[in-house]
Amino acid sequence: MKVRIILVEPHEAGNVGAAARAMKNFGFTDLWIAGKRPLRLDNVSEWWAKGASDLLETVTRADSLEEALADVHLSVATTAVRGRQVFEQLSPHEVAELAFEHLNEEQILAVVFGREESGLSGREVAMCRRTAVIPTSPAFPTMNLAQSVAIFCYELGRGLRPAAKKQEPAPSHLLQVLDERARRLFTEANVFGDKNPDRICAELQALAGRTVLTTREASLLLSVVSHLQKFRENP
Repeated sequence: MKVRIILVEPHEAGNVGAAARAMKNFGFTDLWIAGKRPLRLDNVSEWWAKGASDLLETVTRADSLEEALADVHLSVATTAVRGRQVFEQLSPHEVAELAFEHLNEEQILAVVFGREESGLSGREVAMCRRTAVIPTSPAFPTMNLAQSVAIFCYELGRGLRPAAKKQEPAPSHLLQVLDERARRLFTEANVFGDKNPDRICAELQALAGRTVLTTREASLLLSVVSHLQKFRENP
């Protein structure tokens, strides 16, 4: 899936630079500015971009939002609502789920952001297929333009980042050795007292069983038990 960020007639050059930086943080580079309002992309925007000035150099300008959406497969208008009746309000996370479910790697998702002072017009919202809003406090719902871009890019970027490599669970023989060594240590330290050792060990194993120990984790616990045993034998 390709992600296009469209800023409609942004007023502040610094916001454009900060939005570009947020995009690059999460791996997106397709930045468009739609509308005929004059905008200077000068040292102010470059300062806020901080390492993402290449996005400012390749930004695509379009005379209208309609032009910016011409080749898009799914478009999402972002809005703070502000009393405006919008029947569907997807969250940024739901936008990401929708896009990954319906778009392939060659299709384009456009997320559209409005003007700092007034957002998107009703006509511009209607030009997009879906609408989305960031769930903010009702007492202060409007967010900064670049911050809004960052939140949507974060959610969209989560699905593009490679999943962390899962570590293999510890083999049963290692867990058995850990259980035996731990029980021996507890017995020597009189942890059980007058209680039933089998029952206490069963409860401890149930507690440990709430998570799947990896080989590294089980080996670390076994090392701790072994060191404690050696300390008891040679304090």
